[in-house]
Amino acid sequence: MSLQDRTQAVPKAAAPPQQDGRLGLALLVIAAAQLMLVLDHTIVAVALPSMQSALGLSESGLGWIVTAYALAFGGLLLAGGRAGDLFGRRRVFRTGLVLFTAASLLGGLAQSGELLIAARVIQGAGAAIAAPTALSLLATTFPAGPARNKALGVYGAMGGLGSVVGLLLGGALTEYLSWRWVMFVNIPIALAVLFGTGVLVEGERERGKVDVPGALTATLGFGSLVYAINRAGDKGFGDSVTLIGLGAALVLILAFVLIQRSSRAPMIPSGVLADRGRVGANLIMFLVGAGMLATFYFLTLYMQLVKGYAPMVTGVAYLPFALGMGIAAGGLGPQLLAKLPERNVVALGLLIGTAGMVWFSFIEPGQNPWAALLPAQLVVGLGLGMVFVAVTIVSVRGVAPQATGAASGLVNTAQQIGGAIGLAALAAAATAITNHELPGSVPHALTTGYSYGFLLGGGFYLLALVVALATLPGTRPQQQDAEHPPVAL
Repeated sequence: MSLQDRTQAVPKAAAPPQQDGRLGLALLVIAAAQLMLVLDHTIVAVALPSMQSALGLSESGLGWIVTAYALAFGGLLLAGGRAGDLFGRRRVFRTGLVLFTAASLLGGLAQSGELLIAARVIQGAGAAIAAPTALSLLATTFPAGPARNKALGVYGAMGGLGSVVGLLLGGALTEYLSWRWVMFVNIPIALAVLFGTGVLVEGERERGKVDVPGALTATLGFGSLVYAINRAGDKGFGDSVTLIGLGAALVLILAFVLIQRSSRAPMIPSGVLADRGRVGANLIMFLVGAGMLATFYFLTLYMQLVKGYAPMVTGVAYLPFALGMGIAAGGLGPQLLAKLPERNVVALGLLIGTAGMVWFSFIEPGQNPWAALLPAQLVVGLGLGMVFVAVTIVSVRGVAPQATGAASGLVNTAQQIGGAIGLAALAAAATAITNHELPGSVPHALTTGYSYGFLLGGGFYLLALVVALATLPGTRPQQQDAEHPPVAL
């Protein structure tokens, strides 16, 4: 099929009109799926000590429970998005949910650390298949305009809110039931989502074939990078295995880029990154992911190691962040986007988020939580909620309906890889600062390391601000819709 034929085949609207009730149910289905997939990153965190005790895991084995999921999820996201474009988004979405549900059951029943780690790999693969197709189904189900912008805002908020919900829910399930329930809880949610997928619109498929070399190099390249970054946090960047992983990642990712340039059916169609705004949106998501995951890491350690909070108390203490995210995504963000360009909304959100990170840096070992810990969370949640809403919209604007899976897979990959790199870098910096403060008061040394970690995390948000000002469109939303119609890819 020629480029001209494909251009003419692109429909004027990505989604047919539907009744408001069906659109509401469709939004509930997609939001619930995204929330479930994202919260699995953090819901396991507070259960790790219980898992270690129950299954007799070593320290390295315990780390693989987190790393295995990140490797599969981050490495397969692009392939998952492309599969939805080629084989049908709703079909691939259902396949990912079934895989994720089966892995959750297997993990909850696991009687050995090896089986639990294997289940986490399968979970990550299922999430990588389902997550990008969820966003592309949103674009094909909701008509362009206010309805889609509202739906995209809710979806974008799930990316940040899911991490907090995971910490809260993980603490409650671990303390009052068992660590196994952090796996089992996915099953009823996934089954309900599967039951509701009938209201989603399949949309057009892209004609072509799977880019097998591209899929392999992308998966192995990003997987090697995530593995190397996670290992570096424990062994350092001078470790030979870490260096081999980084070298392999560099070679494989370079090979992926070269393959994409020459392939007739690339995993990332050239048009996805042809727009400066979409490139900027992915860079912003990378930098925001780098700062946000490290923030959760430092806050959790501060609350449990310094303040001595129990898992449930730790989860409850994250509520201000969830509240801020909900306010920004549910009302404030969409209202601002109706009046202002995305660039302005993103810039404002990043400034607010940076201010919150600076506030975090004033934490002390014996400090009242209302002095910095809780109010700073509210501020950061408000800022990042605004960013997620706006960046999600920019990342898929102007993309042809049959290529939304590739576009959404790319923005999800940016967040996941950014989170892995940011966490490793900031954790290493915080550890070095803590060691410099010793031998002294251990709580004071730890808190000092975390404080500087927050400031460095705020630095990622400032870099994202520079990217936003340089790349995102400065025109009003109505002008952008007219200037950036869907393009053939």
